Amino acid sequence: MAGTGLFSEILDGEAYKYYADGEWKKSSSGKLVPIINPTTRKVHYKVQACTQEEVNKVMETAKIAQKSWAKTPLWKRAELLHKAASILKEHKAPIAESLVKEIAKPAKDAVTEVVRSGDLVSYCAEEGVRILGEGKFLVSDSFPGNDRTKYCLTSKIPLGVVLAIPPFNYPVNLAVSKIAPALIAGNSLVLKPPTQGAVSCLHMVHCFHLAGFPKGLISCVTGKGSEIGDFLTMHPGVNCISFTGGDTGIAISKKAGMIPLQMELGGKDACIVLEDADLDLVAANIIKGGFSYSGQRCTAVKVVLVMESVADALVEKVNKRVAKLTVGPPEENSDITPVVSESSANFIEGLVVDAKQKGATFCQEYKRDGNLIWPLLLDNVRPDMRIAWEEPFGPVLPVIRITSVEEGIHHCNASNFGLQGCVFTKDINKAILIGDAMETGTVQINSAPARGPDHFPFQGIKDSGIGSQGITNSINMMTKIKTTVINLPTPSYSMG
Repeated sequence: MAGTGLFSEILDGEAYKYYADGEWKKSSSGKLVPIINPTTRKVHYKVQACTQEEVNKVMETAKIAQKSWAKTPLWKRAELLHKAASILKEHKAPIAESLVKEIAKPAKDAVTEVVRSGDLVSYCAEEGVRILGEGKFLVSDSFPGNDRTKYCLTSKIPLGVVLAIPPFNYPVNLAVSKIAPALIAGNSLVLKPPTQGAVSCLHMVHCFHLAGFPKGLISCVTGKGSEIGDFLTMHPGVNCISFTGGDTGIAISKKAGMIPLQMELGGKDACIVLEDADLDLVAANIIKGGFSYSGQRCTAVKVVLVMESVADALVEKVNKRVAKLTVGPPEENSDITPVVSESSANFIEGLVVDAKQKGATFCQEYKRDGNLIWPLLLDNVRPDMRIAWEEPFGPVLPVIRITSVEEGIHHCNASNFGLQGCVFTKDINKAILIGDAMETGTVQINSAPARGPDHFPFQGIKDSGIGSQGITNSINMMTKIKTTVINLPTPSYSMG
């Protein structure tokens, strides 16, 4: 069970502690933040409401710890990361249980997230040793007008203190995707977990604690964003921010100052379906891409743009698959589970009501019980409906019928988002041309959008984000170049 056995140290009575300076602590505020179980809609966990003064102390210790950590050999950093990964995977059950209770993630998917996270940490350790173990050597006479009197040595050095802010939907995986690159690169790490997902993150952090990382190198502060959110993101001790979430990231980018930012802020991922597409393949991917984890994924299919000539056939195939989706609690591994909060459910319902008022075709009856929303396919959606543009983050998927490929590309590119998109066709030449025309960070050909495998580059354009993720890109992003130039008294050439 969560908070017991190996993890009993992180729990004090009914409340989970926060992690700072290598210790589990209670906040001096005396206040707790409740975490609502999306299924029962009752308080399931409580975490500490950390104060700004406690954030200051965390930043001070992080800065000190980083200086020593930067002198730790790469092989030793990797060794500790491998150990943390092993502990994480060995003790996946209580972490997965937290994911089920906090964010209503189906039980089997919760276990998968934890195992995937351990694999990510191990891969990052290996990749970091390789790419950080290499530098670059330049000679001056390669530039016109120079003799070979200068040798230039370049290497990657850490940024300092990295602030990591993961989202609720993958709180463990998207936390370690920031933690592991930061640590292998020689940085210290301050984690601000989402409220829904905080307990899962605290269990994960304890695995790093048990692995033996130095005190102060990793911290995890919990609390209300309204009280410590801006204080963290604007803190002068932060040297880099890696954020995954919604449009809060835009506000952070405007306040953060001159530090590197890595941000993924959501998407309205379009699925363009041509006449020659394998419609059974398309239907399967629409179900997987649009309805897995109740559509609460940045890379979920968010709008289907299908050629009119095959629209009826595709909608029929998708509807047959929607009818087979199971709906219920995450403990039963239901396909569709409650969305994360009542406010999320209300937002989704607002999009559905707008679509109904404007004449969309409801392929299923709209049904809601608390936070649980039954899967819904909306056909004949038009551009004047909110659902055509806004990200529902729920199990509701709009279908827009198009009469030309250009119309589909135009709708995709008119969005303020640009995370991913997909194209279904048997003509690879068309697929490449359409993919090149789509203004997205990634285009999937004949498959639904997806983040991963975790070593693949992952990025968005426009309001979908800044910078690129993926293990290698994250390591590079969390370092900076240091150059040393050796000046020779006379030109020197190797004679072979």
